[in-house]
Amino acid sequence: MSNGVYRRAGLPALLACALLVTACGADADGSTDDSGSVESAGFAAPAQQTSFGDFAAPAQDSPTGSDSASTSTDQSDDQSGTEATGPVHPVPVPGLTKEFADQIPAETSQVLVATSPTADSEKSSLSFYEFTDEKWKKLKTFDTHNGSNGWLKDRREGDKTTPIGVFTLSDAGGFKANPGTELPYTQDNRLPSSATVAYGANYESVFDYIIAIDYNRKPGTAPTDKTRPMGWDKGGGIWLHLDHDSGTNGCVTLDEADLKWIMRTIDPDAHPRIAMGPATELKK
Repeated sequence: MSNGVYRRAGLPALLACALLVTACGADADGSTDDSGSVESAGFAAPAQQTSFGDFAAPAQDSPTGSDSASTSTDQSDDQSGTEATGPVHPVPVPGLTKEFADQIPAETSQVLVATSPTADSEKSSLSFYEFTDEKWKKLKTFDTHNGSNGWLKDRREGDKTTPIGVFTLSDAGGFKANPGTELPYTQDNRLPSSATVAYGANYESVFDYIIAIDYNRKPGTAPTDKTRPMGWDKGGGIWLHLDHDSGTNGCVTLDEADLKWIMRTIDPDAHPRIAMGPATELKK
């Protein structure tokens, strides 16, 4: 049976699962994870545009076993997320305020900057900078979408905002095979079903390629991993993934060719970071 036929046949059951998880997603203490799911079930889903808060997909087990997911590269959890791992970079990234520039460590030589003119905008741009010859060079700039309610530093699950801050980029994945990234890559054949439930039949490819943004997640795990170090109320599952022509519930989205270029250009040895937020906070 083809993938398309399989997904169509499975859609009613997946929709039912989505409704069930949404209605019964509270943990014993009243909290839920980003997917609106019960923590003990091992569910995970990215933050996307749905009416269920950060819930975007039916229940997905954490990838295990060769039948559902495969990891092409060893993964480690020694990255620090939003904190610099050493001295501040001696050359500030062009245009960043001191607050954000000081979060770029000297070891970093690749920085992505995602920003919008205003805090409530869902349309943004993403620039890729590389440190060469003792200066930052902007390689490319892409059109992107971010949270449908804009940007917020102290975001919460379901508020449809993209977090403001500086974050590491340590893991990638998707439904399709590794397009050539050197980031640890986890291929997961359940992602099209997730996208279909989240958006409808025409959107099954939006999770073909993913880079996990290390906001409230454990670096060194698959993008779908449900671990939320700061707690469920802060949301999670914030990804770079394929665009769907509208605002998201927290992710930053790009055209396929643009995301694949980033995946092939980004270098784990460059200790890459992404700085995100509206120009009113991020820019000088």
